[in-house]
Amino acid sequence: MDMTTYLKSLMLAMRQYRDGRTAQNATQLQKLVKEVSGLKCDQLLSSGQVMPRECVRGLVELAGNPDTSPTLTSSVISLLAQLACDDDSLEILNSRYNLTSTLASVVHCRRASPEEPLVLQCLQLLQKLTYNTRVFQSANYIHELVAFLMTNIQSHRDDIIVPCLGLMVNLCRDNRCVQRHIKSLDNVKTFYRTLLDFLDHNSLTVVVFTLSILASLTLNEKVGEKLFDATNIIQTFQLVFNIIVNGDGTLTLKYSVDLLVDLLKNAKIAEYLTRYQHFSACVSKVLGVLQSKDPDSAAKVLELLLAMCSVGGLRPLLCHVVFRPLAAPKLGATGPGQLGGASPGLALVLWLSSPVEGAEACSLQVLQLLNELLEEALEADSVSECVLRFVGGLLPPLLGLLSGLDPSLGDAHLRKHCHRVTHVTSLLLALCAEDSTRSLVSRQVSAQFALSQVEALLSCCHGNSPLACSPGDDLSQVCADALLKTLELMSKLRQQVEDMETSFYRMLQDQRMVTPLSLALTSHHRERVQSGLSLLFEATLIPDFPSLLLGESMAANNAFHMREAELSVKRVAVQEVPPSSTLDCSSRSIHSLVDRIQNGLELQENLKDSHVSQIIDVYEQKLSAFASKESCLQDLLEAKALALSQADRLIAQYLLERAQAEAEACELGSLLKEAERRCEDLQGELANQALEAELSKADIKELLQHNARLQQDSESHQVLKGGYNALLNRFNESERLLKELQAAHVSLTKQSDALRRNHQALQEQHHKTASGLQEKEEEVRGLRSDLQQRDSDIAGLRADLGAQEEKLQEKDREKRDLEETVDVLRKELNKTEQARKEASIKASSLEMKKSQLEARLKQKEDELSKHSSMIAMIHSLSAEAKSDVNLSL
Repeated sequence: MDMTTYLKSLMLAMRQYRDGRTAQNATQLQKLVKEVSGLKCDQLLSSGQVMPRECVRGLVELAGNPDTSPTLTSSVISLLAQLACDDDSLEILNSRYNLTSTLASVVHCRRASPEEPLVLQCLQLLQKLTYNTRVFQSANYIHELVAFLMTNIQSHRDDIIVPCLGLMVNLCRDNRCVQRHIKSLDNVKTFYRTLLDFLDHNSLTVVVFTLSILASLTLNEKVGEKLFDATNIIQTFQLVFNIIVNGDGTLTLKYSVDLLVDLLKNAKIAEYLTRYQHFSACVSKVLGVLQSKDPDSAAKVLELLLAMCSVGGLRPLLCHVVFRPLAAPKLGATGPGQLGGASPGLALVLWLSSPVEGAEACSLQVLQLLNELLEEALEADSVSECVLRFVGGLLPPLLGLLSGLDPSLGDAHLRKHCHRVTHVTSLLLALCAEDSTRSLVSRQVSAQFALSQVEALLSCCHGNSPLACSPGDDLSQVCADALLKTLELMSKLRQQVEDMETSFYRMLQDQRMVTPLSLALTSHHRERVQSGLSLLFEATLIPDFPSLLLGESMAANNAFHMREAELSVKRVAVQEVPPSSTLDCSSRSIHSLVDRIQNGLELQENLKDSHVSQIIDVYEQKLSAFASKESCLQDLLEAKALALSQADRLIAQYLLERAQAEAEACELGSLLKEAERRCEDLQGELANQALEAELSKADIKELLQHNARLQQDSESHQVLKGGYNALLNRFNESERLLKELQAAHVSLTKQSDALRRNHQALQEQHHKTASGLQEKEEEVRGLRSDLQQRDSDIAGLRADLGAQEEKLQEKDREKRDLEETVDVLRKELNKTEQARKEASIKASSLEMKKSQLEARLKQKEDELSKHSSMIAMIHSLSAEAKSDVNLSL
């Protein structure tokens, strides 16, 4: 279903629920509310359609009814919060449906249980509704809402403190009536102490909310002077700049910027910020992170920079920071031109043509900010080189904003484009105030470019009629402003740009220029009148200027304004008579009292009566009471004027609905006639169909027989299909088994390859071991021959010993040498024995490995056993040789 169908169903469900508040109706209504909440409701209220507004009116009534269940009320408030997605929708919910009072009544009804999720939901929506919106003190349940907020702020419940503080900030900001009401309460001092305790809270959001409330209530009092003195205000500056740079959430950033903007309205605090030593560094960091912000956060930061521009002492500092070039310019791949050596102002220029959705407001704010800063920079005695480089890089993206006008996109696109053109041309006019920058502008702006812009604006403003614009049409005024600003720019550049003067005077001769000029000359704004007069002064020099048409258009505009003023007076006259008469009487009584006091003082000036001061005090109290009554009456006047405007809107809406109903009735009548005509046609067709039905009966019989045959074929087909499915399942199972066997075959092949490689490695080790054993055998044979040689030597020594006893000492020395030789041989035998043991250990390990392989390795085991026996024989022979040596010794 589309949105219209859902809304109709929702209205029907609400009507059924009002007629009978049953559980079934409530469930159905809640289901529809949730379904509508799941749809895209962007700009549904601001679209101007009647049905969405009627649905919202019913939803507001449901939410404000105490008999509505909390679950349904929560769903309704969620849907209303989803509808409040833009500024226009918030304005409609506030002014037309008085949603603020409705939510305040819900909170008041449930004030005994503030921990309920419904109360928190209402507070969050109230905070969204009241942001940057003035709430009248005379509205329903506002005093009760203020009391509820103060009570729960002092309760120290963390889950409800933040929304209560945020809503209290909105109610107190720029609202003298609410501020005066809070100050008149008995527990205001306790409330102040609670707020001062919150300044040490660990949440930056709570601290910012607290400072905002204290600034609204105490800034111009002694408490505020102590709180925001020269020492404490520095910490506030640091807090705000840290939140902007480091980022602590969009909500905290918005309220911290609002806090600093409100503080800058105080001359003393503005002077403190001028003397703040870290101001330039903080602004540089703010500009550095500006590009990474989302459009909402960037808009608040730009709002802060614009507020700083309103302080005379801060404008030069801002110019120095924005236009100051960095040490290493790196703009080649980032922005247009050599923008002031990659100055911190690059972040501002990048927001001009940002493709991010919702960046249009940021673009306009950047244009206003650059206008302010460049005016300040160009007012100096000499324009610095960095400012000229900045302007040179700024002009290409600035002129690029003037293109992109497409009338087919509708009035909203045209209004945005005209606002953008107005701001861009205002900035270009500011640049034309100085010769060096005007020469830069003249190089970029051609006569053909300016002429095409004027022609496009004229075609969008007027269409085919030269007097199509209406003085009461906002779009016409916006287009006229953009058009006149463009003509002013052409006037400034007509001496520097070729053919610009000819194009300028040719456009002034165009009769389509009459309407924009008349709108400017009859406007209530001083700048528009001055702009129109300057162009009129240039146009009067042209002989073909349509002055007669201009006069008639101005007269028509004046008559329109006069008639509009009379109608507005008639609307408000009924409501304003009693309060105005009361105010007049009170003012007359106050003036008469003042005159009496002055006359009495003049008569008693020489008497020095001591009771005069007491009389003055009494009358001062009465005067203050009268002043408070006058302010309350003024508030009542505003509320009644607002109620009257709402009534006018309701009357207009009723007339619109009535006209729509009449149009629908006419349309239904025409549809009824068309239905009767179609009914007659259908009767003729019905007779023809009856004849065709008789003819088709025989066809139906044949079709039935054919259907029976097809049924038999279908059954046989089903049997074949079952067999086919069984065969297909068997085939799939076989294929699966084949894949598993193939995988097993691959794994076994890999294992066989691994075993083969291991077998080859072991065989190589066996060959190495056999060669080692052969070497050891050769060593043993060598040792055996050495032993035999030693034996022969010993026998010779024995014969020599018996023959040469006289040479005993020499023989003893030879004996000692032989003993040392025997020790060496014994060590060598020990080494040989150790090598043999190691060889036997290796041989045993090889035997264990060979037992796990193929049967062919068994022959190797036999050879190893033979080698082992030979080694044992060698060992025994070596042992016998050793015993023989010992015996011989």
